[in-house]
Amino acid sequence: MSLPAVLLAAGSSPSPSPSGSTAPAVPTLQDAQESATNAASWVEQNWSTWLAIGLKVLLILVIAVVLRRVVLRAITKLIDRMNRTVESAEGTTLGGLLVNAERRRQRSQAIGSVLRSVASFVILGTAALTVLSAFQINLAPLLASAGVAGVAIGFGARNLVTDFLSGVFMILEDQYGVGDTIDSGVASGEVVEVGLRVTKLRGSSGEIWYVRNGEIKRIGNLSQGWATAGVDVTVRASEDLDKVRATLDEVAEKMSKEEPWNEVLWSPIEVLGLDSVLIDSMVVRVSAKTMPGKALAVERELRWRIKRAFDAAHIRIVGGETAVLLDEETPDRTDAVAAPSVFADSDSPQVAATTPITPPRSATGGR
Repeated sequence: MSLPAVLLAAGSSPSPSPSGSTAPAVPTLQDAQESATNAASWVEQNWSTWLAIGLKVLLILVIAVVLRRVVLRAITKLIDRMNRTVESAEGTTLGGLLVNAERRRQRSQAIGSVLRSVASFVILGTAALTVLSAFQINLAPLLASAGVAGVAIGFGARNLVTDFLSGVFMILEDQYGVGDTIDSGVASGEVVEVGLRVTKLRGSSGEIWYVRNGEIKRIGNLSQGWATAGVDVTVRASEDLDKVRATLDEVAEKMSKEEPWNEVLWSPIEVLGLDSVLIDSMVVRVSAKTMPGKALAVERELRWRIKRAFDAAHIRIVGGETAVLLDEETPDRTDAVAAPSVFADSDSPQVAATTPITPPRSATGGR
């Protein structure tokens, strides 16, 4: 054996160390060259696959972005067309009475916001799932976990989901809008703002009510179509009905011709007749159709005019169905006092007649 071979064998054999541990191997140039060669061969074998996946992901993203932009633009054009239709209706007489620009604007904005959010969620969510499937990721566990999480979140936030869905249907069905006066059961007032979760109302005293849409079980809209103004007039049962009707007809005719009541009233003021007849009073009902939200003002003005007309015609209005009626002259207060009794005088014959008879005393009994 030659000397270089012996030295090489001795160098390759491990030399004992005091600690008994081996020193870490230092990578050589040959090892780096082998790693680079393996990486290059792996890239050379899989570059076509990765290129195909990259192009597929890029195509999916491009299609998603373009489709989302097209859908959002279509929704915007639809909302603009709705607003233009409303603006054209405002030029007519009926449209000016029934259409509120702010109400329609907020309604269209809410509908557009909901449609945009739904379209973006559906398109981007589908694109994300398609990208994951392109990387050969199993989507079954992900979808199962998402379904369980969705059920848990929906159960925990069921009130929020209920409010949101109720708000969406209220807006789509146009049940009420900004400027309407509604009775929602829990609160009533003028609608200030309509949201997907909360409806804001201003009460008669100026307070602001925040009503959750999911809590509204019934809605009474007092601002759609027309309103009815009704006034009940209670008079004495002895009044002349023809005189009462003639006075009310005169008040109605005069009020219907004056400003601004001729525009507020949508029908002639009618005397419907006797609503009830009691022993000491009777109720005459007067009614008229008015603009939405103007019934209360018409009722107040009508009561004012009826009171003044009845005073001029010497027709008395009593306080209610059970009111105590008095005569025209001042009543005698002694009528309610009972007559004095003869038994109040101790010297009267009646008192003497009712006095018990005492037995006479004997002469011996007094000794």
